[in-house]
Amino acid sequence: MSIKKYIPNFITLLNLFCGSIAVIYAIHNNFIAASVFVFLGIFFDFFDGLLARKLNVQSELGVQLDSLADMVTSGLAPGVIMYKLILFSGNSPQISTLKEWNSSFDFYIPPIALIGLFITLASAYRLAKFNIDEDQQTYFKGLPTPANTLLIVSLPLIIEFQNSSFVTALILNQWFLIGFTLLSCYLLNSNIKLFALKFKNFGFADNKFRYTLIISTLVLLALLHFIAIPIIIILYIILSLIDNLTTK
Repeated sequence: MSIKKYIPNFITLLNLFCGSIAVIYAIHNNFIAASVFVFLGIFFDFFDGLLARKLNVQSELGVQLDSLADMVTSGLAPGVIMYKLILFSGNSPQISTLKEWNSSFDFYIPPIALIGLFITLASAYRLAKFNIDEDQQTYFKGLPTPANTLLIVSLPLIIEFQNSSFVTALILNQWFLIGFTLLSCYLLNSNIKLFALKFKNFGFADNKFRYTLIISTLVLLALLHFIAIPIIIILYIILSLIDNLTTK
């Protein structure tokens, strides 16, 4: 029995493993470590499908496993991170729940912070739609969950490393975070047609928007570091819209 058919699924499980660790770190407010494991999970997510195609061992099991792993790394993890950011953004009304096994311990949940978990719900809906949509082979309909996760994860990294009081105050504004969450949910499930980064050939004419995005990404990351990530996502959407118009 060939072992190669199990390799992509093992890589997918590494994605799930990293996503689970990211959630644990996010719960404990260690956003840097959470981000590292999110990045690792997305890295494995990219390579499991690539390996499956190269080894010619694609399977329905692999497709379903990939979505389940993405649900944690690119669904639950960014939702928890946004929940925590909204929690830190201000003093909000709180719900007090009593743990049945320890009546002396109160656990407080600010209702408004739960809006951050809308990202998890929107990601689940997006992944379910993707699994049954046969059209999304060469393009994406709506923002892919890994790209959306990078967008969310960039916020605490900008706060930590960009050293800008204005940007930090903006990101930690409760209404900004709520608006950002709702925009994220919309982008995930919108009908905006976004090009995939799969190259059928390496000619510039057929891939000009892909090359533009890749080169711009490298330049922006070098110049702006983590604050470049939201700009890159916006650029990706704009280039896709231009691509759609020129194709028509």
